[in-house]
Amino acid sequence: MKPSATLRKISVVLLLAGWAHLAWAQTPGGIVIPSSSVAGPDDTGILAHSNVEQLVPPGGLPTSPQIPGAPGPPFMGFFFETPASIACVYQLLLPQVPGCNPYLAYMNPAGGAKAIGIVDAYHDPAAAADYVRFANQFGLPTGGFTQVGAAHGDINGNCTGAPSTPINDPTAGGGWALEESLDIEWAHAMAPNAQIYLVEAQTSLLTDMYCAVRTAASLVNGAGGGEVSMSWGSGEFPSETFFDSVFTTPGVVYFASAGDAPGTQFPCVSPNVVCVGGTSIGRNHTTGAYLNQETAWQTTGGGQSLYEARPGYQPFTVGSSRGVPDVAADANPFTGVWVIDNYALLVPGSGCTVGPCWFIVGGTSLSAPLWAGITNTAGSFAASSSSELSRLYGDPSADFNDVGIGSCGLSMGYLAGTGFDFCTGRGTPRGYAGK
Repeated sequence: MKPSATLRKISVVLLLAGWAHLAWAQTPGGIVIPSSSVAGPDDTGILAHSNVEQLVPPGGLPTSPQIPGAPGPPFMGFFFETPASIACVYQLLLPQVPGCNPYLAYMNPAGGAKAIGIVDAYHDPAAAADYVRFANQFGLPTGGFTQVGAAHGDINGNCTGAPSTPINDPTAGGGWALEESLDIEWAHAMAPNAQIYLVEAQTSLLTDMYCAVRTAASLVNGAGGGEVSMSWGSGEFPSETFFDSVFTTPGVVYFASAGDAPGTQFPCVSPNVVCVGGTSIGRNHTTGAYLNQETAWQTTGGGQSLYEARPGYQPFTVGSSRGVPDVAADANPFTGVWVIDNYALLVPGSGCTVGPCWFIVGGTSLSAPLWAGITNTAGSFAASSSSELSRLYGDPSADFNDVGIGSCGLSMGYLAGTGFDFCTGRGTPRGYAGK
């Protein structure tokens, strides 16, 4: 959404005047990790966890507009990402606004077609309304959204029984609801003309999640093809290879989050899934200007799979096991994006005391729908994840921002470097070529 000339002038005055006109929720500040994103010691191979994290700035979240008529972000002095600033950083549109300042960038991604399926657990009763509010705030289309409940899954991950609306997200802090808002809003931001299907699993049991994946893939296939985004995972387990077949619906490319902690997780390590890791976007903390540099996010997941063999599309230098991530995008909550989620309002620890609140959100839960939306708008619509991955590994490096700075993994033992690495894969998007 392009600010008017008057708003631009006011913004400069307010920037010089400081943050005096912001109303603040008085909270300590820091990273909030909802319970849905915390993996328990007995969860591996049984339960999925989200990969979403929230930043509460020192002093709290801004809860009222600085400028009359602007009911939400971008707020002056907060250089967190908007659809237009992400499009600018990743060179999705030309001409670019110098510095890609989130307050001044106004050119949203345009395009998208067919469908993107978003798979998460439990029900978010505010999802549809939040989707519209997000779209209105940033000048995106308000249509193209469908929310459906999946059936339960059996021990093989097949759907059994009739689909129905799951119970409302029961996790403390509304973690799965925040995850759903992040996923649908930012997939839509990157592919505004694509049909977005939010498919809600009955529970976070992996068997229920696999049924929801099958449901989403069927909807995407029926729309002519597209992508399925899965911003969740489980620690790897010996029988995971049995479930690789879940991600093989024709005409569907599957994306998954690499995780927000050292190590690897399923389904991101599946050879039938594009695994997306995380980066940090560097900005001048005074002007908001992009510093033309991304670094590996230190807590992104990545490494060599414990059970999956190296697929043919990966180079021998990866080793004998599947290496992840394949690609990466912004995930650090300190360089996060704006998300609205009315289900999580007034939850202790969220930083919101007076709604509506816009949350600052990150995690590799962000990077997966970003890549799904960008790939959708690129318009290649590969026949399978394997075909898409072959393209990603075979295309020239000019199609990617090769992240060469930073480290990740246990003891920060993986280093970002030229070409493929276990923190950022081939790198982050640079335009739509090769996607």
